[in-house]
Amino acid sequence: MKLATAQIEISADARRNGRVMRRAMSQAARRGARLIHFPEGALSGYVGAQIENWATVDWNVLREELEETAEAAGKLGIWTAFGANHCLTPPNRPHNSLFIVSDAGQLVGRYDKRFVSNNEITNWYTPGTEATTFGVDDFKFGCALCIEIHFPELFAEHERAGVDCVLFSAYATDRIFSVAAQAHAAANAYWLSLSTPTQCSRGLASGLVAPNGMFVARCRPGRSGVILQDLDKNAPDLDIALTKAGPWRRAARTGAIYESHRVQDSRSSNRFEF
Repeated sequence: MKLATAQIEISADARRNGRVMRRAMSQAARRGARLIHFPEGALSGYVGAQIENWATVDWNVLREELEETAEAAGKLGIWTAFGANHCLTPPNRPHNSLFIVSDAGQLVGRYDKRFVSNNEITNWYTPGTEATTFGVDDFKFGCALCIEIHFPELFAEHERAGVDCVLFSAYATDRIFSVAAQAHAAANAYWLSLSTPTQCSRGLASGLVAPNGMFVARCRPGRSGVILQDLDKNAPDLDIALTKAGPWRRAARTGAIYESHRVQDSRSSNRFEF
């Protein structure tokens, strides 16, 4: 399948963000993408950057833009994953979320960021509670947001769930996120789509990492754009990662393949002599 990773400018105006997103969706659909992936806060804006406090947010406008974006996904026939804040019942704080809309224009899931930062948990957000996965054709996707890149257990959780690709959305400029994204993709033998906003891209450009840990495409730093890449499970250059390393590591992690090779030997059990 063809995956589009978007790098767009995010503003404080949800209507403007919606228009920018829908133009990118249309462009990706014309180029044959089955799924387009957007950054953290793509529709709503991100706290501390576009949002100074919750009192400035017009939740009705955001709801209208959520619905219009879902309708556009259905008309274009393209799956869409995008970041936006999700309002809870007052006085509960919102979730920082990644919404999943199908090619029929239906909201089929929402991932709520679980490992929120110290600033987020103190001042802004309610943390989520569970992982979100979804399928497009014969590919399974997982979701992660921003600082969660520093929690390898989340990416190992996706590997155990059998995902083929993690959609990682961030509003960040930290270059180490890029290194960590490559490491998670390589260690777990799946694709990882990294989507950041244009204003963060000089430090952390959007791109797609293959299951061998290598970036196969990246957006231009400082420029808005959409990259499209095929996720091909039969690609010859990914054969080792997908058909050998990945399955072997999965078996190794259970420990079962080592049981018949363990021995009773004092030279093994005594760790305090040469």
